[in-house]
Amino acid sequence: MYAASSSVSAPPRPLRPRPAGSGPYLDPVRPPAAPVLGAGRARRVPGPGTQPLSGRLDLSGPQGAQLRAAIASVHRICPEFAPVQVLRRSGRSVLLVGTTGRSTAVAKCLLDQSPAWAERIRHEIAAYRSFVRHRPPVRVPRLIAADPENCTLVIERMPGRAAALQRHPVEAPSRTDIRTALGAVCRLNAWRPPAGTFDAPLDYAARISRYHELGLLTDRDLGDLQKLLHGIAHSAGRQGMGQFCHGDALLSNILLSPAGPVLVDWEHAGWYLPGYDLATLWSVLGDAPVARRQISQIAQSAGPAARDGFLVNLMLVLTREIRTYEMAVQRSMHDAAPAAPGMAHPSAAPSGEEQRLLLRRLHDDCQLARKAVRAAVGTR
Repeated sequence: MYAASSSVSAPPRPLRPRPAGSGPYLDPVRPPAAPVLGAGRARRVPGPGTQPLSGRLDLSGPQGAQLRAAIASVHRICPEFAPVQVLRRSGRSVLLVGTTGRSTAVAKCLLDQSPAWAERIRHEIAAYRSFVRHRPPVRVPRLIAADPENCTLVIERMPGRAAALQRHPVEAPSRTDIRTALGAVCRLNAWRPPAGTFDAPLDYAARISRYHELGLLTDRDLGDLQKLLHGIAHSAGRQGMGQFCHGDALLSNILLSPAGPVLVDWEHAGWYLPGYDLATLWSVLGDAPVARRQISQIAQSAGPAARDGFLVNLMLVLTREIRTYEMAVQRSMHDAAPAAPGMAHPSAAPSGEEQRLLLRRLHDDCQLARKAVRAAVGTR
């Protein structure tokens, strides 16, 4: 993190202990993928790095009816799509893996049609359509079909493994994997798509005010962040300070393959203050101090305004993560019901102790970011 010398790094710390018998961290708002329903004969789908897919889907019961409706939505825009298995299902959406001819595809269907979630998948559809005309400097899945009205998207399934399976990995990925992921993010951040292709998904002033009203930011935090925003806006009058970002550059959204890294899940892509993707990576690499130091150096290399943008982003990202996991801990304290049939094994879900350990680390990180923000304000 930035100290008075404007150097951002985190002191090395031992790996967080894992309670016996517990599973890895999982995104509390993104439940673990449900296992393949039905025990069909395994069928290998063409493509390097892909795994055998089960040939049956369980279409019985209320969840089966929901799945049938999702498949019908996919068939309206992609009749040749043959569903094979459920990749992920939550209360908001379902991801299906299937085939389109000799290729493998992933279909995403929104189940929660509330305006906020509908807007997110429509934003993702618009991003994939833009990539057809303007190719980014990183590999992305090819768009096959999309229907913004019914919130349905079909893209090719890219081979590779995720740089991390969890939002906050219990153990840091290898340095090679981190270097590959960071390189892809930096190449993307240097890209400047044509004007008007993407918008600015985040209203910084409104987000800061909202977190302050919720008690997540102190009065001094509010004043310091507003001062940095004012200074960045003044710099932007002389030079463009916007940076194109993925908007959700988690390691779990970066696939690694011999052909190069692939970025997926473009729901939040657009123009941000410099360093939003770097702040996201910094926030989830709690057990990789060397990588954090490198990220901090990259953030500083473009000058004070870029550094300040990174710090504003980092405070907002860490505050969001704290709020998300505090809500998850509260839910876990009031919900001790066993998992429903067909859901992932309970040991795959994060225990309350794991979430508390993560929260402790996030609060420590936020204190580090807070000190860096105050140091940066002092240089203004």
